[in-house]
Amino acid sequence: MENKTPFYEHHVKAGGKMVPFAGFLMPVQYQGIIEEHRHVRSAAGLFDVSHMGEIEVRGPEALKFVSYCTINDPAALEINQVQYSAMCYKEGGIVDDLLVYRYPEHFFLVVNASNLAKDFAWLQEQSKGFNVTLKNTSNEVAQLALQGPKSELLLQKICDLKLSDMKFYWFGTGKVDGVEMLVSRTGYTGEDGFELYFDIKYAGQIWNALFTAGKEFDLRPIGLGARDSLRLEMKYCLYGNDIDQTTSPLEAGLGWITKLKKAGEFNGRDVLLKQKAEGVKRKLIGFEVEGNAFPRQHYKMFKDGAQVGEVASGVFSPSVAKGIGTGYIKAEFAAVGTPFQVEIRGKMVPAKVAETPFWKHSSIKK
Repeated sequence: MENKTPFYEHHVKAGGKMVPFAGFLMPVQYQGIIEEHRHVRSAAGLFDVSHMGEIEVRGPEALKFVSYCTINDPAALEINQVQYSAMCYKEGGIVDDLLVYRYPEHFFLVVNASNLAKDFAWLQEQSKGFNVTLKNTSNEVAQLALQGPKSELLLQKICDLKLSDMKFYWFGTGKVDGVEMLVSRTGYTGEDGFELYFDIKYAGQIWNALFTAGKEFDLRPIGLGARDSLRLEMKYCLYGNDIDQTTSPLEAGLGWITKLKKAGEFNGRDVLLKQKAEGVKRKLIGFEVEGNAFPRQHYKMFKDGAQVGEVASGVFSPSVAKGIGTGYIKAEFAAVGTPFQVEIRGKMVPAKVAETPFWKHSSIKK
């Protein structure tokens, strides 16, 4: 039986179409995926992301431990700064991608819902020999993502933090509608926005406060469908589609978060160093298709009659009005502009490697 987030009743009341996702009943859409997608790009939308996992890492060796388990460099983080990172197995495959929040005395990790149990068990195994304690706080935390160019104006009405001073990928602790919480300028849509983490007992109060404050901005609840099309227009990776234990960060285009020269050892380093020296044999590229067709995961990619890759994610893009996708393709065919074909429902559809992100008018304030 699937779990319910603390916002379940609000989703149903708002007309959300509920579907099983990552062990939870979640809204896939309310008014329609395309309309919700465009509303986030132009105004503001609210996502329930309470199904995500939260893990605290405390102790004298918290920094050393997080650095050992992740491929980015948490030592580069200042207090109240956030980092996008990933965890790798020793063989170089990806355990999960995650956000790393640095507090003065500890780290706060936010992982994918579907990977929470696996991630926590893996972190516990890795923690042997480190002076750290781990706590899975996922059942205590409600999480909402307010996204869209009007997010700052909306949230500032009920938040005591000066949001205009908060930079992209930074966070603060303050009050929203009088409730103490973590507020970070983060998100996965390509638009300006904030993620709110707070005690689950205030879920109803904060949901109502945001929609009351958001009336003048036409705030709307947004489902999983638009979340996927929004993130794909930015070529943000989705675990299970674009990355998993069979893919390495370098193959996935995550070299920018792979700090091979950071101090100390970390899982996967030797394999990644070898890949970097020799070059990867396949790459995750973004592509667009001709006509009205759009690709789906596992569709095959062909060049001159031979299969050269497989689609990782695919969708109709409401912003660029065509089918777009990501896929792993042989490295020699990964250059932007390279033509190939995608087999869609038995037909060979022309496609080409595209520049990414597909959406180039982001409201993110860096």
